Amino acid sequence: MSYDSCGALLDGLRRATAEKVGPYGLDDGPMMPGSPESGMAKRGPHAAAQAPDAPPAHSRTNAHEADADEPDLVKTDGRRIVALTDGGLRVIDPATRKVVHRLKLPGHHGTGQMLLSGDRVLVLHEGSSMISYPRPVPPSRDGLLPKPVSSMTRLTLVDLSAAPEVVGTMTTEAGYLDARQSGATVRVVMRNRPKIEFPGHRRAGEQEAVAANRAAALKAPLDAWLPKFRVEAGGAAKTYAPPCDQVSRPASYTGSTMLSVLTFDLSQGLGDPQAIAVAADGSTVYGNGKSLYVTGTPPHPLTRSKAPAQGTDVYKFDVGRQGRPRYVAAGSVKGDLLNQYSMSEHAGNLRLATTVGRFDPGRGRSESSVHVLAQDGDRLTEIGRVDGLGKGERIYSVRFIGATAYVVTFRQVDPLYVLDLNDPRRPRLTGELKITGYSAYLHPTADGKLLGIGQDADTTGRTRGLQVSLFDVSGAQPRRVASYQLEGASSQAEFEAHAFLYWPRSGLTVIPVTRPDGGMSEALALKVSGTSITKAGTIRHPSGTYGGGVRRSLVVGDTLWTFSMDGARATDAATLANTAWLPFG
Repeated sequence: MSYDSCGALLDGLRRATAEKVGPYGLDDGPMMPGSPESGMAKRGPHAAAQAPDAPPAHSRTNAHEADADEPDLVKTDGRRIVALTDGGLRVIDPATRKVVHRLKLPGHHGTGQMLLSGDRVLVLHEGSSMISYPRPVPPSRDGLLPKPVSSMTRLTLVDLSAAPEVVGTMTTEAGYLDARQSGATVRVVMRNRPKIEFPGHRRAGEQEAVAANRAAALKAPLDAWLPKFRVEAGGAAKTYAPPCDQVSRPASYTGSTMLSVLTFDLSQGLGDPQAIAVAADGSTVYGNGKSLYVTGTPPHPLTRSKAPAQGTDVYKFDVGRQGRPRYVAAGSVKGDLLNQYSMSEHAGNLRLATTVGRFDPGRGRSESSVHVLAQDGDRLTEIGRVDGLGKGERIYSVRFIGATAYVVTFRQVDPLYVLDLNDPRRPRLTGELKITGYSAYLHPTADGKLLGIGQDADTTGRTRGLQVSLFDVSGAQPRRVASYQLEGASSQAEFEAHAFLYWPRSGLTVIPVTRPDGGMSEALALKVSGTSITKAGTIRHPSGTYGGGVRRSLVVGDTLWTFSMDGARATDAATLANTAWLPFG
């Protein structure tokens, strides 16, 4: 529910923060990266019948859901390729295989991420900026030394209709979690911790320190919690914040951290971000174009002697309409999520796969579950659950496809579990396959099979190198029908789904691979068809400033493009013959 007034909001935030402080203030632990189901057919290329002016068939960013694009390092619409490099953009014409535009992005250091819609690119970047002080460093009014580093999130909107130019920016001290795009509409999720200077560390005893910190929390102004978003466009600048009546609190508690969801229509440029907020914390984002979910770990007082029970809180937002989204419900489940692929909404219900208990090989203290939550008013209530998966193990990968769930756990062998979720109130385990090694990422293929990217292992659980497995999941029991191993190697695709490319038309599968000698990563191209996985070849980039490591790949027409920080290489998608090298330097 939303707060009735700014006074009620401030009182709730003050009390929640005061309950959480310890002798050194707030310490919520490290923020997890934001780190992110469509049916198998939805992942396919554009229809074969195309208008004369339609772009060539092309791949998209490997996103979790077909209707919710995700930010990445490289984007294409078939007519052009946009690559985000260190501090700037490169625009490539795939027809002529040339870099046609370069744009330096002010305020951007490193790579960040981006989204593409028509002639607009939104670049999302989070970094830290050093604050310069004269010497000696002056204390603040209460005698505390100021923090020397501040976080800064910057969103930059670039117009590509002619020579690329920056047409708007948004800056904030809130931390960036993740974003999702449907059409020209982008939802950006931010996380903002309260900006309060806690004096407790100057006190002699722990009780006195906690008391001083609580007093500071109970006196802090509302601005300490509410994030501010400064938008500059068209020569004007304006600062926005979530209105008090657009800040909600979960039914169970009020948090001291603020989750914000911003909305931008890229076709209209940057303006009022229409921010809404929830007094809660979060780390993992999942969206499907209609609903947006953010999950986090429940808060607990730092003075509590025992660690809290494992659990995951879930916050649901309705993003199915244009304009400002709505916070609609919250719930919780036991256990921890692996990543966004541990979540999926189907027929209005949210499914989650979690691991509960300490992972302690040989003692069976951990096990995994699949939960089904249904919305009941402002609550997400569990209506079904399957327990007992992988006792003594933890989840390594999850994939929900329609009403079926595939869960991989691992300790010494890889159990691939298949669960039938057709009846959400009575989900059931229907199949199980045990093999050595594990799959860290699962991807549906064009013919209804399941492809796994992970590690081979011996019978003791010791990993031996990259393993790509093809599973037939059409029968009552899953079967592995093909595999490919590369001893001592690993792939970024094991933990970063955006690095994975599968082209259904030909079965071409491309992943970055790092060899055991620690050298540069190369692109491994495989052909997946029927019941076989065969090596098509490898693609390497010249070793340059960044070592030439391949990080992304995509297909435009008959050309396979691979990307590193040093440049882009074009190869024939059928023969892997080199056709062009485009350096970014």
